[in-house]
Amino acid sequence: MPNASGGLTMLKSIQNQLPTSERKIAQYILNNPHEVVSMTVKQLADHSLTSAAAVIRLCKSLDVNGFKELKMRIAVDLQTSKPKSYRDITKNESTKDIIMQMSQNSIYIIEETSELIRSKDIERASELLKKAKAVHLFGVGASGLVAFDAQQKFLRAGLYAFALNDVHLSFTALSNATSEHVAIIISFSGETKEAIEFIKLAKRKGIPTISITKYGTNSLSKLADINLYAASTHEAISRSAATSSRLAQLLVIDILFMTYVSNNFDTVIDALDQSKHAIQNKQSPY
Repeated sequence: MPNASGGLTMLKSIQNQLPTSERKIAQYILNNPHEVVSMTVKQLADHSLTSAAAVIRLCKSLDVNGFKELKMRIAVDLQTSKPKSYRDITKNESTKDIIMQMSQNSIYIIEETSELIRSKDIERASELLKKAKAVHLFGVGASGLVAFDAQQKFLRAGLYAFALNDVHLSFTALSNATSEHVAIIISFSGETKEAIEFIKLAKRKGIPTISITKYGTNSLSKLADINLYAASTHEAISRSAATSSRLAQLLVIDILFMTYVSNNFDTVIDALDQSKHAIQNKQSPY
């Protein structure tokens, strides 16, 4: 099992997207996690006034290997101390409190995201990148900043990476790509119109695709070959900076990048050394 925790995070993230019977089970588990870890499928179905089939469907919706894995994840969750929850700042809040709260928010989103990242999916994505002649990165708004961060990382590691400021240029570059390239599409909601069109173009070109979205089913994750998830926290009123979603996406990129580095260590380290040397020894044109 890739991760041994995150069951409660998964349930909280997608409970509002679930069909009625599965939502009832999810709510029962969230309200009674200590009792559920010792239940059978039938007992949970009886207590939640649903059916065993609905419990199995819920496990499939969570993409876990059955009720046993879900219980194991919940059991570990119950033994782990976490920050309380994400909280927005309030009017005229002290700078000291803002520093403390933003730090807690960052810890919260990082911990929840780490629970949702599956080792097998990161490894599959790393293998795609290893074989790729180039990677096309796409995101809009705050997700675009994450794409640019990924671009500079992979470029320094010796992998041709494209994250273009102009949406039209991004589509133009992708239209000339081949199946030997890889496309990484970043959208926290998974519903950004431009991101959906970008992945559709990649699919038509036969280009392998990787999505980075919030946890749960969305239009982008349905189309991607590999899905990497960030925690689906609720951005509050001051979400204009998209602080939590951006941080979660950056963590996913960092983990993917470091896995790529580790799996291609000698080649990548040489490329990193060369890029560092080139930057340190660049000559100013002025």
